[in-house]
Parts: sequence; C-alpha cells; structure tokens
Amino acid sequence: MKWKYLSPGWKTFLRVWSGQIVSLIGTAMSRFALMIWAYQQTHAATTLALLGFFNYGTLVICTSFSGVVVDRLKRKQVMLLADACAALLSAVILLLYSSDQLQIWHLYLLGAASGMFEAFQYPAYQASITLLVPRDDFTRAASLNGLAESSSRVIAPVLAGLLLPLAGIKPILLIDLATFFVAFGTLVFSTIPQPDRAADDLADGKKASLKAGWDFIRERPGLVGLIYVFAFINLFAGLTYYSIISPMILARSGNSTLALSWVEAALGLGGIAGGLLLSIWGGPKQRVKLLLLVTAVSFITGDGTFAFGRSLPFWIIAGFISNMTVPFITAPNQSIWQSKTPPELQGRVFALRGMLQMITIPVGYLAAGPLADCVFEPAMSVEGNLAGVFGWISGVGPGAGMGLMFACTALGGLLTAILGYASPAVRHVESDLPDMV
Repeated sequence: MKWKYLSPGWKTFLRVWSGQIVSLIGTAMSRFALMIWAYQQTHAATTLALLGFFNYGTLVICTSFSGVVVDRLKRKQVMLLADACAALLSAVILLLYSSDQLQIWHLYLLGAASGMFEAFQYPAYQASITLLVPRDDFTRAASLNGLAESSSRVIAPVLAGLLLPLAGIKPILLIDLATFFVAFGTLVFSTIPQPDRAADDLADGKKASLKAGWDFIRERPGLVGLIYVFAFINLFAGLTYYSIISPMILARSGNSTLALSWVEAALGLGGIAGGLLLSIWGGPKQRVKLLLLVTAVSFITGDGTFAFGRSLPFWIIAGFISNMTVPFITAPNQSIWQSKTPPELQGRVFALRGMLQMITIPVGYLAAGPLADCVFEPAMSVEGNLAGVFGWISGVGPGAGMGLMFACTALGGLLTAILGYASPAVRHVESDLPDMV
C-alpha cells in the first residue's frame, strides 16, 4: 500500500492536508480563548450553546445551495475564497478586541458568517479528495482529516491555556491569523483536479441544479437511512458534546480553565489515536457495520463516563474514549458516500447530505442551553426535585444537571445504533448500491 502515498494525487492531498492542520490549530486556539472569554462574561451555558447555534445554523442554511456552486466552479477557487473570507473574520475579531469593543453579540454574528464560509469550503474539499486518492483509500484519507482535527484539539487548548494567563487573547488571535497564510499557501501551489462533465450536463439546468443531488439521494434508501442515523447522532452531540461539555467542566471544577484544557487535550489525543489506528488499518470491507457498532460503544462508554464522572481523571478518560471512536464512525460513512456518488454530483450530494445530517446540531445547541440552565441544573441542585432520584448517576450541585444530560444522550445514541442496524437498507447499503468511483 505504501506506493500509493507517492502518487501525485496523494502528494497533493498531503500538502493541502498539512496546511489544514496548521490552520485548524490556529482556529481552535482562538475559539478556545473566545469561549473562555464569553463564559467569563455571563457564566451561563446558554451563551456557549448560542455560539455554536449561530455557527451551525448558518452552515446548515448555506449548505442547501453551496453544493451547486461547488459543482459549477473550480473547487480550488471555492476553497481559496472561503479561506480568505474566514481570515477576514479573524481580522475583524482581532480589531474589535484590540479596540476594547468586542461584545458577545459580535461573536454570534461573526460565528454565523464563519458558518457560511464553511458551508462552501467543506463540500469543495471533500469532493476534491475523491479525485486525488484511490477509491480503496477513501477511508484512510477521511481518517487523516479526522486526525488533523483531533491534533488541533490537543495542541490548541494547551497553547491557548498557557498563553491566556500570560498574554491574554490578542496574541492568540494573531497566531490564528498567521496560520491562515500557511493553509492558503499550500492550497495556492496545489493542483486540484476537476471532474469530467459532458457539455449537456453543463447546459441542462435540471442536471446542474440542486434537484439532481436531491434526486440521487432520495432514490437510494440506504443513503437516506445513513442520513437519519447521523442526524440523530448529531442531535445528541449538539445537546451535550458540542454545547455543554465546557460549561459542565468549568462548573464542576470551580471555573478551572486548566481542567478544561486537560479535557480538551484528552479529546484531541483520543481522536489522534483513533485516526492513526484507522489510517494504518484502512478499515474493514463492511464499513457500515463498523460505524454502527462503534456508535453504540461510543455513546455508552464516552457519554456514560461523562455522566457518572465527577472529577478530572474521569473526564479525561471519557474525553479520550469519546473522540477515539469518532474516526471509526465518520470516516467509514464518508468513504461510503464518496464511492457511491458520481464525481460530477459530489458537490451537490455532499452539501445536501451535510445539511440534512447536520440540521439537528443547531437544534441541539438551541435546546441545550435552556435545558441545562433552566431545567436540569435546578433539578439536580442540592434541593432539586430530581436530585433524590438521579443523584446516584451524576451527583448533585453545579454541573450535575449537565452530567445527567449526558446520561440521556448515552441512551439515545445506543438506541440510534440499534435502529440503524435493524434497517436492512442501511445494513446492506454497500452491497445494494454500485460503486460510482
């Protein structure tokens, strides 16, 4: 298998991928620092949940039409423009903070704009991978992308956690802006191939429209079933993993940013371990069964440990387990879609798939804050009405209600995996659908 990594396509992928790692670290550092700043202003889980809601909400809305743009324009140009706009947003945040004018609503607005640019960058990047690496290596390439994200989760909170008390947010924002030029440069000097399309495909408005992508998905029940599975996974992740994990750790650790940094690092290390294992292994032939099995294990062990854990060692273990399983869930899913979708449709199909399976994330974000602040936290306080019933699970006091929310999502994730496996269309999607790539 090693010879494949010397091919021009693999070299291009690895060049762009390395630039993305650098950029992801810078972005993750600034988001970590701004998240701490926002929480210190309000001390409310709703504040952090809304940061994610505005980002993902705009991402989902723009994804509904970004795929058409990706398939009509050169994918390299789309990625360059999206990256440049994202860098501009970082510069705006830096300017507002430096002039002492940064407010919470600014972060909501700029987060929404960031989601819009991500809606174009993501499908363009994913569709480009299909024409760069061999079909048998789709899972390996997807695992390397997950490895890049996980690496940023290890490095970013540690660096940001060290810089914050010493120098504040401004140097972190400057680093974020500088890393953009690395990613932009690797992309500028890379050749991104375009799929072959017949002249009638470009001329036919129906084929070039979003409807072509929608028709492709809805005519394949197995792919529709996968969207449902990941929509529920993302809903539960939006309710806890994406939204309240930070306020829960801060609430249960006496507002310790160091404890949160350790948990974030554990999440990243888990993702790195999982990404390395999967990239070396390459994944099994029956990818859908792997992702469903690992989904069940991930929610029970990861979310379950966050629910029962009441100290830093438990949170570190839970974070490591949770993210170690992620590549084994997302990479096989991405590989299935890449192999079953024609290259000329991938921009539209991937954008639609992303919109449909991520639409539940902003729903989870929007519900998580009020549920934590107004329902679960009061109910699991020392004298709360649920403390006597569920106190044995997550304890009582600050953060206990959010811990109980993790217990609920653990059961929901397990049920999602079981129902997914019970569906013949999902279970046999790899054998029922022919490979298009």
